[in-house]
Amino acid sequence: METPFVPEVGSLFGSLSGSLFEYGGLAFLLAAWIAVSVGSFLNVVIYRLPVMSQRQFIAEAKEALTIQSHQDETPFNLAVPRSHCPACGHQIRAIENIPLLSWILQRGRCTACNAPVSVRYPLVELLTLLLTLFVLARYGYTTAGLAACFFTWVLIAATAIDLDTMLLPDYLTLPLLWLGLIINLSGTWVPIESAVIGAVVGYLLLWTTYWGFKLLTGKEGMGYGDFKLLAALGAWVGWALLPMILLLASVSGLIWALLRVFSGRMQRGDPMPFGPCLAVAGWLALVAGGSLADLLGMPN
Repeated sequence: METPFVPEVGSLFGSLSGSLFEYGGLAFLLAAWIAVSVGSFLNVVIYRLPVMSQRQFIAEAKEALTIQSHQDETPFNLAVPRSHCPACGHQIRAIENIPLLSWILQRGRCTACNAPVSVRYPLVELLTLLLTLFVLARYGYTTAGLAACFFTWVLIAATAIDLDTMLLPDYLTLPLLWLGLIINLSGTWVPIESAVIGAVVGYLLLWTTYWGFKLLTGKEGMGYGDFKLLAALGAWVGWALLPMILLLASVSGLIWALLRVFSGRMQRGDPMPFGPCLAVAGWLALVAGGSLADLLGMPN
C-alpha cells in the first residue's frame, strides 16, 4: 500500500509531538479547541440523526401508501430546535455548553432541575479530542491530516449511533465512501484504482456473506449499513487492507460478544452491532495499516 504520509514500521510514534507543535503552541491549542468542539457537535449528530432518519422514513412510507401524514411538522434537524434538557425542557445556554468543562463544573447535572446528564457526552468529546490530536500528529496539518480527521469524526458518530440503534445511516456511510474516492484521486493513501476496487470488494464481501448466511439459516446476520461502511473503508485504505480489517473486526466482535454473554448483558443469539468493530478496525487500518499488516504477517 502506498502511504506517502505514513512513517516506516517501527516509527509510528517517533515524530508525533513534533508534528503537533509544528506551528507552535497556539496552533496546537486551536486544533484542540476545534477537536473538542467537533466532539460536542457529534453528540448532537448522534442523538438527532436517527430521529431525522426515522421521520424521513415514515414520511416517505406514508407518501408511497398515500396515507395522510399527521406527523409533527415542527422542524427537527441538526440546527433546530436548540439543545435542551430532556427532563425539564431547560434550554442549554452557551455557558452551559462548553465542551468538557461545563459537564465537569455542573457535576454532570442539569442546572435547572438537577437531572443527571449522561457521561457519554464528555466521553465523546474527550475521545474526539484525543483521536483528532493523534491523527494530526500522525499526518500533520495537511490535506491528508484534515481528511483523516473527518474520517475519524464520522466513524465516532457512526459507532455511537450503531450502538444505540443498530443502524448505520446513509447520511454518514455514503459521504464517507465518496470522500474516500475523492481524496485518493491524487493517491493520498492508495492509488485511485485500489480505492475503487476496495469500495466494490468491501461491499461485496459482506453482501455475499449476508446472503450466504441467510440462505443457510433463514436469518439476517447483518445489515446493509455494514456493507456500505466496509465499502467506505475500502475506498479510503484500498482493497489490500480489507482482509486485515475483517480479521480485526471479527476477532474484536467475538471477544465483545463473549464478554457481554458471560457478564449477563446479552443472551446467546441476541443481535449485536458490527459497525463499531468495523469502525475501530478501519481507523486502525488508516493510521497504522502497514505496521499492523506487517505485524499480522498480511500483505499490504
